[in-house]
Amino acid sequence: MTGKTIGITGRLEDYYRTRAYREPPVLAELRAETAKLGGTAQMQIGPEQGAFMALLVKLMGARSIVEIGTFTGYSALAMALAGQARIVCADVSEEWTAIGRRYWRKAGVAERIELHLDGGAAVIARLLRESRAASFDLAFIDADKSSYDAYYEGALKLLRPGGLVLIDNTLWGGEVANPAIADTDTLAIRALNDKIAGDARVEHCLVPICDGLTMARKR
Repeated sequence: MTGKTIGITGRLEDYYRTRAYREPPVLAELRAETAKLGGTAQMQIGPEQGAFMALLVKLMGARSIVEIGTFTGYSALAMALAGQARIVCADVSEEWTAIGRRYWRKAGVAERIELHLDGGAAVIARLLRESRAASFDLAFIDADKSSYDAYYEGALKLLRPGGLVLIDNTLWGGEVANPAIADTDTLAIRALNDKIAGDARVEHCLVPICDGLTMARKR
């Protein structure tokens, strides 16, 4: 819903923007081009989230990543620049991912990013058929919210023990805390938040960066 960290405005935001992260020039260029898409650009993660995810990749030494929901490729590029991981990306838009492809090539990481355009469910199913269960270090979910639970379950199957799943938009602009909001997307995110909070299969933390990023480590 938003690429800005909720609750940080005014003078504090100005301070934050100059100290919270260092954005590689190629990522800044991609973000600027994505901004030209207008309202749709809000689907892109914020630069502070990209920096945070890149640091996680480095700290984990992640070598294999699956991403469900790629949009214009910012998150995949941030993670690819952070190390030598191979990334499997799932999306459905040729138009938006074509932007990402150009920047992946420009950054010299395109050979490590494998893009599929038949959607998250199909990609997860195919990876499982290919005997790639328990083989990924990290999974990032940022696609259609009504399918978040299915993507979460699929990610847990694909992750090795100790692997990490990151789930975007889990604060959903604050609407998850408003019982008067009951649209399909909000209900799906709210239900998954409740599920993860009690899921003994993982250790988790919901980080209030950008629109909320849930981190769940597979036991």
